[in-house]
Amino acid sequence: MKLSVVIPAHNEEGCIERTLTSFHEKLIEEKIPFEIVVVNDNSSDDTEKILKRLSRKKGIRYVNNDPPNGFGFAIRKGLQSFKGDCVAIVMADASDSPDDLVAFYRKMIEGNYDCVFGTRWSLGGRTYDYPGVKKVLNRVFNTFIQMVMQLQYNDVTNAFKLYKKEVIQGVSPLLSPHYNLTVEIPLKAIIRGYSYAIVPNSWTNRTAGESKLKLKEMGSRYLFIFLYCLLEKWLSCKDYHRRTEEKRAQAIEERKQAASTSG
Repeated sequence: MKLSVVIPAHNEEGCIERTLTSFHEKLIEEKIPFEIVVVNDNSSDDTEKILKRLSRKKGIRYVNNDPPNGFGFAIRKGLQSFKGDCVAIVMADASDSPDDLVAFYRKMIEGNYDCVFGTRWSLGGRTYDYPGVKKVLNRVFNTFIQMVMQLQYNDVTNAFKLYKKEVIQGVSPLLSPHYNLTVEIPLKAIIRGYSYAIVPNSWTNRTAGESKLKLKEMGSRYLFIFLYCLLEKWLSCKDYHRRTEEKRAQAIEERKQAASTSG
């Protein structure tokens, strides 16, 4: 199963090379078939210059995100551009771990899950230098989502997740233009009946560049997409869920036929 890694990058000249090199080397070491797709989101520094040089390496390429720009639009560009069987969303600032991505990938194959979600707040999860105010807001909002949506998962806003290609197709079209996309994709996937596993992961604060997440601007956007997903859960009558179950049943039947043929 080929793994695609989508990385949005806006003015990340201070850390993009370290991020790409660490993931590239780890995936080669683990002998995982992969591609890394970086979305250059209208960078005004040397990000694209660095990407041009690194894209000479096998398995790394980049695309430019045409306006409108922004985190959500960049992710959506990447999700339109990847060619693998599954896709992970990874941050450019080296906050996500290549070791965790390998664990996600192995977990997906082991259990044939549609999605693998990371959690920084359960046993085995770790954060390093996580800003205090951001942590309080994170835990309040994620607890709210858990209670209202009746979820076992406690880190919905964590962008670091792995999805099969059919999940991305199944939750489209995506609406969020900003960081609220990290909430829209997993909630739609859960509501629409895709299977998922939860794996602890680590998060490390950036050591170069500047965070693009503006907390003051995000409250209403997160709330909007949460309410949108909640309405789907309440009013869709599981229309999407039934289609998902039919596809899964079809996939199981195909695997049985393949097994009997090989036997």
